[in-house]
Amino acid sequence: MSPALRRGLWGALLVFLLGYLSISFTVWRHAREVLAHPPQRAADVALVLGNRAYRDGKPNPCLTGRVDAGIALAKAGLVQRLVFSGGVDSEDGRIEAEVMELHARASGYAGPLLLEPRSQSTLENLLMSGPLMQAAGVRSVIVVSEPYHLWRAERLVRGAGFDRTFDVQYAAAPTSCWKRWGMVFKGALREPFAIVKNAVNY
Repeated sequence: MSPALRRGLWGALLVFLLGYLSISFTVWRHAREVLAHPPQRAADVALVLGNRAYRDGKPNPCLTGRVDAGIALAKAGLVQRLVFSGGVDSEDGRIEAEVMELHARASGYAGPLLLEPRSQSTLENLLMSGPLMQAAGVRSVIVVSEPYHLWRAERLVRGAGFDRTFDVQYAAAPTSCWKRWGMVFKGALREPFAIVKNAVNY
């Protein structure tokens, strides 16, 4: 390999790493902001975004923690209904929306629900939940997910025109996964790649 080619490769790697670190920093700064500023206005529904259904044979705490955050919004009187969005989990064959429903009912939530059981990505969560919510007369939404996920979710909301149909706020779910350093690290690794993928594909 010639010195010029080697310098070019190292330069490209450096640009990639700087871009990756820049995105990671942006995601985490935004995560802190949404955690510090929960929704203040009441909305018709909380849209809880899906995640892997099970982990180690038990309901995934990353998913159930999001449901708990939605239930907390309902108990606080900030939403009238919960919407659970998530399709078949390829790893265990369970439908994420149904797993969320079971957890909500087991946790004592007796309020109204809407289920969107087909989506396979964050973008599909929005695109497939939108018509269901419109049919139910929904006009305002609080999107619920883990802190590191919301920066990407916000951009998909704008890119898909979701915020032209609904008045949208965001609620960060401080799940046990978020609080464990292993999951925080995973979020930092995954989100920049997911953001780039969304930018390329959408």
